[in-house]
Amino acid sequence: MTLIRVDSAARRLRFDGMEMDCEIGRGGVCPAVDKREGDGCTPLGRWPLRAVLLRPGRADPSGVKLPWRWVREGDGWSDDAADPAYNRPVRLPRPHSAESLWRSDDAYDVVVVLGHNDAPPVPGAGSAIFFHLYEGRPTAGCIAVARADMLRLLPLLHPGDAMEIA
Repeated sequence: MTLIRVDSAARRLRFDGMEMDCEIGRGGVCPAVDKREGDGCTPLGRWPLRAVLLRPGRADPSGVKLPWRWVREGDGWSDDAADPAYNRPVRLPRPHSAESLWRSDDAYDVVVVLGHNDAPPVPGAGSAIFFHLYEGRPTAGCIAVARADMLRLLPLLHPGDAMEIA
């Protein structure tokens, strides 16, 4: 296992001899046990890299070693604690709240799904904690890097790797 290390205080990410700027949640960081849906907090801890979501025409899967799939219009991620599919991918529209993975900005052109609160999900303890592209502002609790940095990192990531947020 190789770790992507995030220094949340310095807003720096380190991996395999590379170092780059990164962004965290608008609510700063918090212990994972204190993470709550909608608080904008990035959970501290070590999170496995589960899978990659790619937007067709905006990202190339060549060299991606993690499990990956294309994002389609209507793909979402449940963020409603009352939803039986909480913190899971879903199809939109649906009767429960869910974040769209097909965004008008570029943030979700490349998404690495982090294994936070997913084994099994605890309703209300935080959903959709991703590693994605930086769009000029703090995230809703995710880690984000510039597109060029993500594209350098992506082919180096393997199943079993994790992100450690400190």
